Amino acid sequence: MSLEVKNISKLYGTQKALNEVSFSISKGEIVGFLGPNGAGKSTMMKILTGFIPPTSGTALIDGLDISTHSLTVRRKVGYLPEHNPLYLDMYVREFLQFMAGITGVSKARVDEMIEKTGLTPEVSKRIGQLSKGYRQRVGLAHALLHDPEVLILDEPTTGLDPNQIVEIRRLISDLGHSKTVMLSTHIMQEVEILCSRVIIINKGKIVADTSTENLRKASGRQTLIVELEKEVSNAWFKAIDGITRARREGKHWIIEAPAQVDVRKNIFEQAVRTKNAILNIQQRETKIEDIFRELTKVLPAQEST
Repeated sequence: MSLEVKNISKLYGTQKALNEVSFSISKGEIVGFLGPNGAGKSTMMKILTGFIPPTSGTALIDGLDISTHSLTVRRKVGYLPEHNPLYLDMYVREFLQFMAGITGVSKARVDEMIEKTGLTPEVSKRIGQLSKGYRQRVGLAHALLHDPEVLILDEPTTGLDPNQIVEIRRLISDLGHSKTVMLSTHIMQEVEILCSRVIIINKGKIVADTSTENLRKASGRQTLIVELEKEVSNAWFKAIDGITRARREGKHWIIEAPAQVDVRKNIFEQAVRTKNAILNIQQRETKIEDIFRELTKVLPAQEST
């Protein structure tokens, strides 16, 4: 089961929410679909789930065009939208059984999803009485009821407490072994934990599509944490070949340099020349959050347009 997007564009009047976007996701992949607010993430997800049509381009799920095989495709897709729509006056089990009846799913499957999503303690409550986190669980259970082959999850851990987040992440990770999972989130730690690949969209265009490992390498820089015995100024580091930036954080200095340059020897030589001592030096892993900010930042000249 695969998901393939070919040159999808979406116009709202004169505003272009998506601009010829193309990508594919295979079975067994959990792909993070990232972007700032207004980048086009939710628009793409709504197109893939048949809620809105694209202006141009095609999207295929299991080789079926979502525009011409809409009902068949929807049976293959489970969707948890960002704003989770639920019948607040219904009880948890009642709601899930109602949805199961619509899709022809057995009551046994309802019980299985209640257990898997951790809803058992709240199953006899009205949905309107639940916390935001438990409502999110109800939405996830609903999305999984018909055992879809493709899962599209928009902010799935919104409103969950730390323990609930761990449980839902574990469930998504398990599902990723046998399903095609597209996950949108603003929590970069979630991407680091769950996703093997990242697609970053900004202003309706894809600006990155690669593995999480390659994304870090593509940043082209390294970060070092340095602690010195004696106090120094920023100029001390600027005098060292290869260092592009230095800033102080408490008793440590955060040093940036090109990825292909090993500046540790140069730092050591500078310490010897200035009769200082290096108490600690270590490399800090490049975070996806830092790369995301670089790829989606708004330049000062663009902010007023």
